[in-house]
Amino acid sequence: MTESASAQPRESLPLDSTAQLLTRITAQLGTQLSHVSLNGTRRPMHHRTGGSAPGSAATTHAPALVAVAHGSRDPQALRTAMKLLDGVRELRPGLDVRLGHIELNEPLLPATLAGLGAGDAVLVPLLLGRGHHVKRDIPAAVAAAPALRATIAAPLGPHPLLVEALYGRLVEAGWPAEEADSRGSAVVLAAAGSRDPDSAADTRRTARMLSERLGGVPVVAAYASATTPTVPVAVRALTARGRHRVAVASYFTAPGRFATAAAAAAPGTAAAPLGAHPAMARLLLHRYDQALAGALPAHEVATNGHLLASA
Repeated sequence: MTESASAQPRESLPLDSTAQLLTRITAQLGTQLSHVSLNGTRRPMHHRTGGSAPGSAATTHAPALVAVAHGSRDPQALRTAMKLLDGVRELRPGLDVRLGHIELNEPLLPATLAGLGAGDAVLVPLLLGRGHHVKRDIPAAVAAAPALRATIAAPLGPHPLLVEALYGRLVEAGWPAEEADSRGSAVVLAAAGSRDPDSAADTRRTARMLSERLGGVPVVAAYASATTPTVPVAVRALTARGRHRVAVASYFTAPGRFATAAAAAAPGTAAAPLGAHPAMARLLLHRYDQALAGALPAHEVATNGHLLASA
């Protein structure tokens, strides 16, 4: 609707006109839908003035998105994280997107937070479940930067977008997009592993979701450290049950020692780590928006006075 048309008195639109009523309803729906992202979440309205659209100069006043990676001695890990964040910037131009590592790589998280000074930030863990790093290390880093106004988002998993990335990596590695006969097939979901029971529960939930995405193909969670079963043990158990075509799905955000070991244990198809898959960039922004909205989908953990929302 043009500006001149919208300025006309309401009396010029008789309420007994069905066509005009439909026009008004359509316009109102269009206005409401303009505030909704493609993934179904409401776009954050923080610090926008004058009705600025996403990607405009006003977006730069939104809190910074700080992606928190674990860190790895594998040089591919840092390159993968940077490529993933480039994808986030393409989806949300103007947003301040930064990277901080828990260990092994620079920039380390305390240095990244110090660089933000007394600003605002949302920390999005590039981690796949509720383990020690999410519950302890990240909140401790925030507590050590008292001038920063920070919110900690949920870890990436479990989430349907994560399952789409896992599925996409399996197909890239040779898994048939349309399984004709799944009776002899199975997948091992290879994860890093944690002693935290919540982390194991998150991995098992992702395994169930991936099984559904694969049309009922069994998916067994296995681990590179801290807990059992290991990937080789899970592969042997599935083979003993008559599953002679076993693929390994890499439940790692980037290449590294654990991802390499898991792939080596695969008897056949071994998917690449999640990396910079397009669904991963969308998921980072979803967690960022979710944290800004204060969403608490299923459970929450309060640590050091900072809210950790998790789906």
